[in-house]
Amino acid sequence: MTAPQDTTVTVREALARAKALGLDRLDAQLLLSHHLSRPRSWLLAHDDAALTPAQHQAVDADLTRRADGVPMAYLLGQHEFHGLMLQVTPDVLDPRPDTETLVDWALELLSTELAALPAPQVLDLGTGSGAIALAVKHAAPRVRMRALDASAAALGVAQGNAQRLGLEVGFTLSDWWSAFTPPKLHLALSNPPYIDGDDPHLAQLRHEPLQALTPGPDGMQAIHCIVQGSREHLERGAWLLLEHGFDQGATARQVLQSHGFTDITTRRDLAGHERCTGGRWPG
Repeated sequence: MTAPQDTTVTVREALARAKALGLDRLDAQLLLSHHLSRPRSWLLAHDDAALTPAQHQAVDADLTRRADGVPMAYLLGQHEFHGLMLQVTPDVLDPRPDTETLVDWALELLSTELAALPAPQVLDLGTGSGAIALAVKHAAPRVRMRALDASAAALGVAQGNAQRLGLEVGFTLSDWWSAFTPPKLHLALSNPPYIDGDDPHLAQLRHEPLQALTPGPDGMQAIHCIVQGSREHLERGAWLLLEHGFDQGATARQVLQSHGFTDITTRRDLAGHERCTGGRWPG
């Protein structure tokens, strides 16, 4: 009778498996840390440690999923954004560092042009995980923050993040402005879907919610909708800030100008690309 083979897998062998799949070593270490409930420093000092069969199965499954392009945030269930650790699921976009440009701009306005307001009315349209709304509320507690999303599942994620972080944000199920109610706003923010529906890059993002990535054939469709609908909901002198694609800055400026906004400007992201465009409602 043949003795059963030893199928024990060590940390070192799991990392070798990840390398064979073409994965970044840091990603592999983070997944191992997650499933073994050990810090990365422990992995480095104990690369001969054996995984249990359950750990091996879970790690190998996630290494395979990561090799297929599943974002690390979905595998780990969380992602840091603007200093906050957020729960992230496949119902929402994986928050990008570039979106912190939008948050930083909002906080700058709240500390300058809007500094005299004791409780500015601020709205995040298409909130997803709640990243933008929660980051602004955390850094500027005086704001009256509201957030909208057309996805009930996404709102569930955002509400859970707000509860865990102890941040007060009013969430509403709404297709852009459709369910918005007064009072009017001093500042509106949005990171809407802006990728053209036929953009080949969408294939690389296939694990993220399509409706949060593209509004359809015309990537500017959602931005047009937000700008057009904003006019009746903004106080005089209010600001509207929008994230967009690296090549959409000129078009975003034109859209804001055509709808009567002033002081229109564009901010660049960490890579130097035009990433956010905003303007002030007259008055």
